[in-house]
Amino acid sequence: MKHTVEEIRLSNGARGLLIDVPDATVMNFEFQFRAGNRFTRSKDIYETAHIMEHMAFGANAKYKDEHEFEAEFTKNGAYHNAFTSDVSMVYAAECADFEWERILQLQELSICSPRFNETELKAEKGNVKSELTGYLDSHLHLLWIKMQQLLGEDILTMSERLKTIPNITLDDIEEHYKRTHTSNNMRFAIAGRMHGRKSAIKRYLEGWNLPKGERFSVPVDKLHSAKPTLIKRKESSNIKFGWSMILPKVLSDEEYVAMSHLNHILTGTMHSYIFGTARKRGLAYGMFSTTAKYPYFSSWDFGGEVNHETAAQVFDIMYDQLKKVLSGDVKKSDLEMAKSYMLGRYQMNAQTVGMILSYYTGYYFPTDKVYKYDDIPERIKKVKFSDMIEVARQFIDADTWSLAMVGSGEHAKPADLAKIIQPLYKKEL
Repeated sequence: MKHTVEEIRLSNGARGLLIDVPDATVMNFEFQFRAGNRFTRSKDIYETAHIMEHMAFGANAKYKDEHEFEAEFTKNGAYHNAFTSDVSMVYAAECADFEWERILQLQELSICSPRFNETELKAEKGNVKSELTGYLDSHLHLLWIKMQQLLGEDILTMSERLKTIPNITLDDIEEHYKRTHTSNNMRFAIAGRMHGRKSAIKRYLEGWNLPKGERFSVPVDKLHSAKPTLIKRKESSNIKFGWSMILPKVLSDEEYVAMSHLNHILTGTMHSYIFGTARKRGLAYGMFSTTAKYPYFSSWDFGGEVNHETAAQVFDIMYDQLKKVLSGDVKKSDLEMAKSYMLGRYQMNAQTVGMILSYYTGYYFPTDKVYKYDDIPERIKKVKFSDMIEVARQFIDADTWSLAMVGSGEHAKPADLAKIIQPLYKKEL
């Protein structure tokens, strides 16, 4: 969908994006605070942010409880949600174009004048406990959270988080809210039809009753390699693995796009170098590789599910294909195919207002930077063979990595699989 984007800075310190989508029939909103798990006052009450997020659409200055507020919010089909990560707490909503003002005002009630109470706290502590207990059966959740912890991020695992729930009081919820929900700590993005509305939106948001506060800095951890680790699950009939590499810098836009192309060449299709080879030999049903950049580091991750008896063969393929890539053995035709694929995805990934909003917030909330969607084709066309190889070598040369897996531990061992890929690096784990 055609659109334009403008960053606005409010007099109260908040900043955000107004994304004009002239043909939109809906409006999407996201409001972000650096108020996630890492900003709780103490690890003993680690789930405070998560529980507060669950209470976000509960009692407020106008509605006595969650049910009354929910009935009003959704009466014309509008949708709302909130989610918490290590760093962020985000309030999201989508509504029909005709009721955007009403929904914006209801969001103001949730964000600016909640009325936290013991009844809803007790209920949401139970709901969060149920949610986290469910994640204990999700092997991929267990795997990647453990990987973060292994590499040095100061976070808790699901089982550790569960133990903090009984410690949390209403005072903890209110303290976390007051400290984190300030105008300087708020970023927002609103997407939809903006003609004749920008001034009204700006006026609404500048009138929100939030203290000024400060924009919190993202916590910086000392990241390091870690020994191969098994998360033992006796009931696991296969192996789910994660191999993560850390680069102690934030990739440039050009480097990030180059790695997106390389990941496609390695695992993106059934004719890719790693996944395609494994699939052709009947060794793996699904695999992936992805690159991400964070406020102070970047990661290159590989993962998948394999049978116990084929795991070593899959790791042999990963080692062989990465060694070839690092030596510069990539076909020019494969890069051109990756570019063609990326250009197609570019056209497909902006089909809805929500998709457009998600693209911009993915960059803007962590960095305060605007990366225009229309610039993507030019970035894709500029990717060179040497760009991909150079960034891949940087990840290997950084020599900060680990391997973790979920399995029964009766057959393939993490240490044995790590030995297969170890020769890519300078030193042993």
